[in-house]
Amino acid sequence: MKEKIKIAILDMYNGRPNEGMRCIKMLCGQFLAQDGIEGNYDIFNVRQHCEIPKIEEYDIFISTGGPGNPLPEGHEWEQKFATFLDQIFAHNQVSDAKKYLFLICHSFQIASHHLKFGEVCKRRSTSFGVMPIHRTNDGETELYFNNLPEIFFAVDSRDYQLIQPNWQKINAFGAKILCLEKIREYVPLERAIMAIRFSEEVFGTQFHPEADSEGMMRYFKQEDKMIAVISEYGSEKYEEMIERLDDPDKIMLTESIIIPSFLNFAAEQILAIA
Repeated sequence: MKEKIKIAILDMYNGRPNEGMRCIKMLCGQFLAQDGIEGNYDIFNVRQHCEIPKIEEYDIFISTGGPGNPLPEGHEWEQKFATFLDQIFAHNQVSDAKKYLFLICHSFQIASHHLKFGEVCKRRSTSFGVMPIHRTNDGETELYFNNLPEIFFAVDSRDYQLIQPNWQKINAFGAKILCLEKIREYVPLERAIMAIRFSEEVFGTQFHPEADSEGMMRYFKQEDKMIAVISEYGSEKYEEMIERLDDPDKIMLTESIIIPSFLNFAAEQILAIA
């Protein structure tokens, strides 16, 4: 009997309308439709309904981005999510049947703060658009970045950032910083950490590798969003964003590689011991 792969999607959007969930469900659907793969995914509304999957019931977990402050504010779901993170790492230290977790943006920031990997703080201004992502030396050999160019592009949408890496904690954990935000010679501020391999099974990005051009185009074409971007960044920057959305070598390429690579790698390991 073929092993079924069970995926849990942790919805961190707190009931806000978003394109991220649509994109993640689409990527999971495409993965599950492949020959040799059988399984399903379930969605857990973490922030609104305090729903957390039981790690023994799933093989793969994807925890989404979301709005608001990633630092603890005393909500019940925050402690449950922190316990969930600890359980994943603890399980993987002792079990051959590993659990695989991908953390996106808000989830990435929460996990990085929880593990004390650096300072999570509010940005001076929102980072929003299709941005270049720069690899570190460790990022050069990252499996999930295979077939991406040296500097690749991804959707960045955040009010917070992870900076000032705590190398003592990171090195002791065996984690690797893989990417930094774009180089801005004229801005005397530390560049944010954009991706971390927490372990062989756990991976996270501060950008949105799930974002597709269709959803982002729809988002940017809304009149209120268009006005907001133009007023903040200017019409030239807005036109540049639109052009980047249509470029097959930018977010379309990133979307087609990073999360699919994670899912396929996880499936290979899961099915190898089934």
